[in-house]
Amino acid sequence: MSHPGSPPNALILATLDHLTRFAPFDRMESEHLEWLASRLEVGYYAKGEIVLSPEQGEAHTFFLIKQGIVQGEQGVVQAQEDAAWLELHEGECFPLGALLSKRPVTSVYRAQEDVFCYELKAQDFLALTHKSEAFHDFCTRRIANLLEQSKHIIQAQYSQSSAEQQSMSSPLSAIIRREPIACDPQTPLREVLESMQRLGIGSMVAVDVNHRPVGIFTLHDVLARVTLPGLNLDTPLASVMSPDPFTLPPHALVHEAALAMAKHGFRHILMVENGRLKGLVSEKDLFSLQRVGLRQISGAIRNAERLECLQQSALDIRELAHNMLAQGVAAEQLTQIISTLNDVLTNRIIELELRDNALADIEFCWLALGSEGRIEQTLNTDQDNGLIFSVPMGSSAEEVRARLLPFAKRINNALAECGFPLCGGDVMASNPKWCLSLDEWKDTFDKWIYHGAPMDLLHSTIFFDFRHLFGAEHLADSLRKWLSVEASKNSRFLHQLAANALKNRPPLGMVRDFVIGEGHTLDLKLNGITPFVDAARIYSLAHSIAETNTLQRLRGIAEPLNIKPQDADAYCDAFLFIQLLRLRLHHEQTQRGEKLTNRVDPDNLNNLDQRILKEAFRQARKLQTKLGLDYQV
Repeated sequence: MSHPGSPPNALILATLDHLTRFAPFDRMESEHLEWLASRLEVGYYAKGEIVLSPEQGEAHTFFLIKQGIVQGEQGVVQAQEDAAWLELHEGECFPLGALLSKRPVTSVYRAQEDVFCYELKAQDFLALTHKSEAFHDFCTRRIANLLEQSKHIIQAQYSQSSAEQQSMSSPLSAIIRREPIACDPQTPLREVLESMQRLGIGSMVAVDVNHRPVGIFTLHDVLARVTLPGLNLDTPLASVMSPDPFTLPPHALVHEAALAMAKHGFRHILMVENGRLKGLVSEKDLFSLQRVGLRQISGAIRNAERLECLQQSALDIRELAHNMLAQGVAAEQLTQIISTLNDVLTNRIIELELRDNALADIEFCWLALGSEGRIEQTLNTDQDNGLIFSVPMGSSAEEVRARLLPFAKRINNALAECGFPLCGGDVMASNPKWCLSLDEWKDTFDKWIYHGAPMDLLHSTIFFDFRHLFGAEHLADSLRKWLSVEASKNSRFLHQLAANALKNRPPLGMVRDFVIGEGHTLDLKLNGITPFVDAARIYSLAHSIAETNTLQRLRGIAEPLNIKPQDADAYCDAFLFIQLLRLRLHHEQTQRGEKLTNRVDPDNLNNLDQRILKEAFRQARKLQTKLGLDYQV
């Protein structure tokens, strides 16, 4: 378009103006953009003409669409349905992976209409990745790069918290306010309390001669362990401290400490490096600028004596989720926090129901299923749960079930009153079909695996994500170990699961960006999240991976399936972006007083989010294509 090094002419200036409307060019330095623009050529492709194909050999050109639409076709997908593998519009580029790997493309790129493309030679493309950090980051971490841009926009739109608010992704070492105060465990209580008063601190850590923490004593302990028992103040600290305090390393993230506080009711987390005490993080450090703290909510739940208190806590969970979303907390962390607090609430409901000891002689385990089992709950979730129990000697499964079902019914109803609707498909512990002994669960799963009907396949997608929530954890562990063995050795069943999963395609179309449905909307859960969840579950069953969380499954299957780390990261990023859209959608629906749904009108998304959503759907298609190839569907 011009000689390299010459002053920008009118054509180059116009090209620069056009480029800066799109990522990553809007973040590149001007000298790199000018370098790029001076080397671009413009190519024209008539409707139906092939722009790029595997038969052309190693990719030699970087294409950036100036005008028109290019569709990608892949043999496997094209044979299965009349849909494009991907659809690229103005400002989108290809083929990044092929150019970086110096290999042929795997798709046929065809002009869907008359197309004009900016074109850059492969050697110049590679040179630009070395010159421009922004361009290199985009090319090697495409969806992650786009997600970072989207996150900045979200924070600008939603965040009303102080600029000093610590990120939930910060390491613990970044929020330590002072050196830890510690003493010998044999220090008299009087001396400990005087030190706490003089220094204005709410806790004292006991350490051994190697400065390893062996206990912690807090102001909260004074009333229950010192004042009320009338303890002599010459008593050594070791007699009243809480032994073996919970610790995390300095590189652990803030959200890990927050989850531990919520799950166990801790007020303090010790930061330990190489066994030595390095710092102490309090709940106040984590949530000093939040109106509703995570541990306050979990504490209120644990101390609740009536259902009305738990109903308020359920509302507080939603409020906390909204606050954290506004502060830019990532989707993975936020769904973990929501699920953890919902776990604590469910546990308290069960504890209140068990106070009369009527079931003390029955060993049972309450199971979380579905999204709760995967630790992926959003604000719009109904109940999916079940019960496993042991059958005592001299009794029968029917007798035990008869005693557990009324109890399970009360739990399900209490959860409904706390905002978790009863499951429309009756997948609940109060249904006799899902209140089973360990042997009955194995028999049920065995029938699904070896004699599965269509409805059994549907059930398996919910039940195989089970997770212990309350009670005898060994029952859930035993069932998981059994399932890991049986499912992995039945290729027919895994093939059936894959065939069933591939019936649900991400909503990308040939005529427009998205295939829209009811009310000009997309279902972010069914068509967006589910393809990742299903594929991760199938591969995890095939490789005996015990994890139930989709992201942990995707990360766990990467090595046995020889998935490149960057591809596994892209799957996770795509999944997380759709989760983030769901959380934002529920937040906005709540603010408008609307019923929570997973349906979004893509026209209401900004251009960047539309682009990332398309990329996320493409990643789902890519994962599904691998699933189809591996199971010959």
